[in-house]
Amino acid sequence: MATTDELVNSIIESYGKYPSTARIDEDNIVNREILIEIVEEIRKLLFPGFFDQDKVTSEYLRYTVGKRLESIQYHLKLQIAKALGNCEDCGEDERCCILKEAQRIVTEFMERIPTIRDYLATDIQAAYNGDPAAYSTDEIVFCYPGVFAITVYRIAHELFVLQVPMIPRIISEYAHGLTGIDIHPGATIGKYFFIDHGTGVVIGETTIIGNNVKIYQGVTLGGLSTRKGQQLKGVKRHPTIGDNVTIYSNTSVLGGNTVIGDGTTIGGNSFIVRSVSSNMKVTARSPELEFSVSKPASVDGEFWDWII
Repeated sequence: MATTDELVNSIIESYGKYPSTARIDEDNIVNREILIEIVEEIRKLLFPGFFDQDKVTSEYLRYTVGKRLESIQYHLKLQIAKALGNCEDCGEDERCCILKEAQRIVTEFMERIPTIRDYLATDIQAAYNGDPAAYSTDEIVFCYPGVFAITVYRIAHELFVLQVPMIPRIISEYAHGLTGIDIHPGATIGKYFFIDHGTGVVIGETTIIGNNVKIYQGVTLGGLSTRKGQQLKGVKRHPTIGDNVTIYSNTSVLGGNTVIGDGTTIGGNSFIVRSVSSNMKVTARSPELEFSVSKPASVDGEFWDWII
């Protein structure tokens, strides 16, 4: 049996063997837990009164928003500065240029909060209009995993557009882990976007989605092949979805050259790898069902009728 010293030596040796999996004597890149806290504070800014512990009153609204804004800006600036790395031109004060750049990015991001709210208002309305099981927009904001995932995506997307390294992916994966909805922050998604149920949805980096699009659980908007790996970086690999499109459950639409025209409906369990014209209805041929008389089967000495 190995001693504690031997185990320590063995683990430290593995650090040297696989340097890409260890950061020794280096600054932390970012802090995931702090980023999650920032996302939750931004959600409170986007949906005031929904996720706050205390009542948000109009009397103190300017103070509440200002205080929250100041906190988000401070913590997000530090995390972005870490993600940007060190500046080699600043001598002893090597982080000063990075902090200035981080502050510029944060300022631009915060200026986009009203626009994010504009888009989210349409997403919530689309969810309410498109789901007869929804009894109020409050229910949608509180309960719908699709709305949560879209909210986090819209935050991450703006940071992605501002060319912030790594942080948009960390934020997106936070929502992915909670909802099973995987939206890459690089995707471009229009207004009135609704993900119904949501589990298992995948939307790739170079996907373009128009306005008034509704997709169901298990839909993949993905790439045809990733065999070339890093050689495909920056290449349009994922489909373009037009306006007023509905895609039903467990459908895959693949390929950067694949365009789904406006007003098209794609039925469930379809596999699409080529473009579809506007105002089409696409359905997968139903598998043939075979029926036979059920036979009793013995399970642990008891007999059950199995439906075949």
